[in-house]
Amino acid sequence: MSSIVNRESTRRRLTEKQADTVERLTQAALEVLREMGFASLTVRLVATRAGVAPATAYTYFSSKEHLVAEMFWRALDAAPPLEPSTPDRRGRVVAVLRKVALLVADEPELAGAVTAALLGSDPDVQHLRVRIALTIREQLAEALSPDRDPDVLEALELLYSGALMTAGMGYGTYPLVADRLETFAKLIVK
Repeated sequence: MSSIVNRESTRRRLTEKQADTVERLTQAALEVLREMGFASLTVRLVATRAGVAPATAYTYFSSKEHLVAEMFWRALDAAPPLEPSTPDRRGRVVAVLRKVALLVADEPELAGAVTAALLGSDPDVQHLRVRIALTIREQLAEALSPDRDPDVLEALELLYSGALMTAGMGYGTYPLVADRLETFAKLIVK
């Protein structure tokens, strides 16, 4: 996870002090996930670990699913943009898909939690799910330039979402899923 502080939260713009509180909460959540897993994670437990009042934590995160979804969004948002070094659009598409697939691969508890969290019905999670999907869609569309065939773009979106769901359910590692995404993307992108 990146330690870059993002001032934009799901719910509102953050002051520097608020951004620090959110950063402490997300770092504490990562520690709890590593130690106890998603099933044991609670916003109250995270707040205690971060030295923040539970009521304060709930002003930022409506649920544990919202907290984990926000962590994934922040990791995606903080990931460096891909270098446009390859003129090959297949190569650019593969690079985007590998980046997304490997985003939380080094944090297995977080990776598994993200799958469960993003399927939640919390309105804040729904909002983040849309932001995440649009960000990945924009990156794929850019990689496909100049020919942004909408059917190819949709096929790639279904490919990565299904692949990440598969890895999140434990049916393969994220590096293995990244390799499979590469293979299948090369079949789709001509």
